[in-house]
Amino acid sequence: MSPPPQRNTNPAKIYLLPNLMTAGNLIFGFLAVLKIFDATLAREKGGADWAHTYLVSIYCILAACVFDLLDGRLARLGGKESPFGREFDSLADIVSFGVAPALLVFKIVLHEIPHQIGWLIAGFYLLCGALRLARFNIAATYNIGTGTRNFTGFPIPAAAGLISSITLVIISNYQNEEELVAGYADVGLAALMVFLAFMMFSKFEYPSFKGFNWRTQFSLPKFLGAVVVLLLTIYYITWMPAVLFVSYLLYGFLRPFISRAWRREIEEEEDDEPPPQPEPPRPPEDD
Repeated sequence: MSPPPQRNTNPAKIYLLPNLMTAGNLIFGFLAVLKIFDATLAREKGGADWAHTYLVSIYCILAACVFDLLDGRLARLGGKESPFGREFDSLADIVSFGVAPALLVFKIVLHEIPHQIGWLIAGFYLLCGALRLARFNIAATYNIGTGTRNFTGFPIPAAAGLISSITLVIISNYQNEEELVAGYADVGLAALMVFLAFMMFSKFEYPSFKGFNWRTQFSLPKFLGAVVVLLLTIYYITWMPAVLFVSYLLYGFLRPFISRAWRREIEEEEDDEPPPQPEPPRPPEDD
């Protein structure tokens, strides 16, 4: 019989820096919701800056993605992971990466879909995101599959980032509300939300980059490549985040066909496999 999992002696302990990052994630998610309502009100009144306010809400969701990335890195770097931090992170995630993107897409285009299908699609995405977070917490609590460095299924922060960045590209390329409604943005975003909802429960594995931390050493070409990607993201903020999130989505489909050596190089993963053991000598055969 396997020994019972060890319990944290103080599961309610709050570590400052990781939970500050989680608080930043939650605050930016809340700001995104507020800006979505402000943009909707301005749109209904015929204001000229409603599209800009929607853009601000999208940037808030993307900022929440950055804070969500930082809280896990800080917790693992200092060995400060705790049950409190995990639960707090999930509560923040359901606001920033569940409610905010679902409300964003619904208020921009999905409300135009007839027969109340739009809110059903947004609600389905939100439901799948909440179920995924609950499943992840159960797995972490009972140590089910926590030894792997991969996510099974598309993680909800990446799904929210993909939805938001694609919406950012769409809004930036439409000049007015008539073009937005008359185009195929509603159909495209609706299909994307349903697809990502199913992807969150798929069997595709995505790297969590848990082996990547502040002490990870880069070679000079990889460091320069990371700097170039960062500069391109800042300069082309309108469409570069969409490229990054789409690339991460596609990586899950291509990952089974990539060699293990290449995966270790891309994911900064240490080779945890034990070296092959020599075969025991065979007994002599009878004549």
